[in-house]
Amino acid sequence: MVLGWVGAEMPANAEGTASVGLIAVTGASGRLGGRVARRLAAAGVAQRLVVRDPARAPSLPAASVLRASFDESDNARAALAGVTTLLMVSAAETPDRVQQHQTFVDAAAAAGVEHLVYISFYGATPTCTFTLGRDHAATEQYIRDAGAGMRFTFLRDNLYADFMTALVGSDDVIRGPAGNGQVAPVAQDDIADAAAAILLNPLPHADRTFSLTGPEALTLDEVAAVISEAAGRRIVYRPETVDEAYASRASYGAPRWQVDAWVSTYTAIAAGELATVTSDVPELTGHPATSLADLLRQGRSAYPAD
Repeated sequence: MVLGWVGAEMPANAEGTASVGLIAVTGASGRLGGRVARRLAAAGVAQRLVVRDPARAPSLPAASVLRASFDESDNARAALAGVTTLLMVSAAETPDRVQQHQTFVDAAAAAGVEHLVYISFYGATPTCTFTLGRDHAATEQYIRDAGAGMRFTFLRDNLYADFMTALVGSDDVIRGPAGNGQVAPVAQDDIADAAAAILLNPLPHADRTFSLTGPEALTLDEVAAVISEAAGRRIVYRPETVDEAYASRASYGAPRWQVDAWVSTYTAIAAGELATVTSDVPELTGHPATSLADLLRQGRSAYPAD
């Protein structure tokens, strides 16, 4: 069953125009938000790009651009005035990200946004292994509690397939405490297709949570093999202990919370929390989910394997 309208004629009102209110997209200058904005532009709907730096926003037909950061309550409320449906791409990873999200959600509710689509993380719970997943769980709960009649949809994305090649070190080794656990990485283009489908026809998806994955679960040994095939050279996975993982990342000089996030990406895989494959991508988009091998074969990785 196809739940969205990507690749299909959009519903129309009595005047024959698309029955979609004003859509706002955050993060439109980034990889995921930009993909969604381009899909909405192709569908011919009006949208508002809410960005921190208007100079970096894409130039798209029927798109206006307003500046606001998540932590700027007044600016955010003004930027969202008149918006019916909002795509909220989560903020950059910082210690106060949840507080930024809460400020923005409050602004959306105050502005009268009717439906908020939030980009979350696969398996987000207050106690999930991946530390940043807990931020997403807290944000989801805040959105549920926001009231003001605002509907919501949560898109819980597995690890991005586009970034799997970034796990490879300069010595062609993937290192981390993932053991023999599996991950079901999802392509950003598939996420964008799913998000656009919901934004163009939000009501059937109200107050629902979707878990977006690729079509298969892979161990990091298998990820290394797929990348090896694409790159034409041997990539290997070498498991680390948790202590070894912290030690091997100490040279980056990153704050503890960030190193915790890096390491817990792997321990979440080891715990089996990223392994279950869902059918949500094909059900929302009408096309199969993209495998890591196909994504790399098509040259769509954010970090080319070669």
